[in-house]
Amino acid sequence: MSNNTNNINISVFYAARQAIRRHATGGNILIFATLLAFVVANIPAINSYYFEFWDQEIRLQVGDFNVFSHSGHPMSLLSFINDALMAIFFFSIGLEIKREILVGELASFKQALLPIVGAIGGMIVPVAIFLWLSAGTDFSHGAAIPMATDIAFSLGVLAMLGNRVPLSLKIFLTTLAVVDDIGGIIVIAVFYSSHIEVMFLIYAAVLLGVLLLGAAMRIKSKVFYLLVGGVVWFLFLNSGIHPTIAGVLVALCVPATPVFAPKKYIKKIRKAISHFRDVDVEALTKRSILNKEQMNWLKQIESASDKVISPLQELEDSLHPFVNFFIVPIFAFANAGIYLLDMDPASIFEGISLAIILGLVVGKFMGIFTFSWLTVKLRLAPMPAHSNWQEMASIAMLGGIGFTVSLFIATISFGANPEQADLLNHAKLGIVAGSVLAGIIGFLWLQFTLPRGEAPDAVEAD
Repeated sequence: MSNNTNNINISVFYAARQAIRRHATGGNILIFATLLAFVVANIPAINSYYFEFWDQEIRLQVGDFNVFSHSGHPMSLLSFINDALMAIFFFSIGLEIKREILVGELASFKQALLPIVGAIGGMIVPVAIFLWLSAGTDFSHGAAIPMATDIAFSLGVLAMLGNRVPLSLKIFLTTLAVVDDIGGIIVIAVFYSSHIEVMFLIYAAVLLGVLLLGAAMRIKSKVFYLLVGGVVWFLFLNSGIHPTIAGVLVALCVPATPVFAPKKYIKKIRKAISHFRDVDVEALTKRSILNKEQMNWLKQIESASDKVISPLQELEDSLHPFVNFFIVPIFAFANAGIYLLDMDPASIFEGISLAIILGLVVGKFMGIFTFSWLTVKLRLAPMPAHSNWQEMASIAMLGGIGFTVSLFIATISFGANPEQADLLNHAKLGIVAGSVLAGIIGFLWLQFTLPRGEAPDAVEAD
């Protein structure tokens, strides 16, 4: 019994470790893309090319039909990034959410309760602060901007502290960010939809039903889910519901069960390996060319290995490099460029910029920490292992790194109306300033409060 428990713990640690490592590495590229956008946008000789580049039309046309069109008009490159590539980003988030609910940190209610409640507090308080500061202004509909936590940036900060950070705190922050993503998805679906085209939504609902039927019929083809999902995305794009929501809904339809049960997989491997006699193994060490029978046996193992991994896990694993190392950095590079040379430096301490900064730095910290403290004090959930309230406070501060989803919500809040371009630029400035400030304070807080040397669970984290 203890061996089984140890195996489960190792599996959980491995899965968490892999996710944390991927997000932390992606955070470094995200930082570089953001800094590059700031530099390019403020060099007079080239910044005009930077801003004009994103206005180019993009087409994928068959006859008169353009796949990348919105209400009959071709998408600009910036719209393609924000509405198409970010739909893939939210598709990967949907896959991650489904996996977390089935076998991850959200699978156990007691285990997930603390980050769930912390995330709820981290959404409510920043929105309340923003609404208080924006009452009676023309930017009050951007209240959702400071409610997000950027998982890549925040884990990137933790990665700078190495093995001093307990794995339990990294898992807490990762789970909290996932719950934040769920909140952001709901907000985008409910509050950022307009001019609903009901027929397009009916067609999309039928296709989502086809995907669910395919999952029920044990269709494991990834191409099937991606192709039908692409049509669902197009229908959402032209329906008035933000198309990124299509990515999440399609992800929830992808089956999480493999073709082969692990027991059947092991039997197939044993049968294929049994064909290799000792003499064959000795011969293989002396030459690199396999005979036809040996190739067939190894292909049986390869085929069985593919079928023991569920479509959900395989898609999530395949998309992570593309999302973390291409989509999110290109989104940041396209959206984080702010022309600062004609901007009054004092404007960062007023209006929408100030509301976002206070929402991210003060609101996220107060919401996450207070709600987490109440949950533990009421004995509804335990503290993360090997941690104390100083460390929890610093993790709550890191929750104020909003960046990617905050930029995305700001773009869909103010980007559609050219008259609100100044508001959008000040919102972006507030997001960057607030995220950097939260990251620096959180890092320094951890630097001075974490014990020197490796955390007790650092061995499992390697």
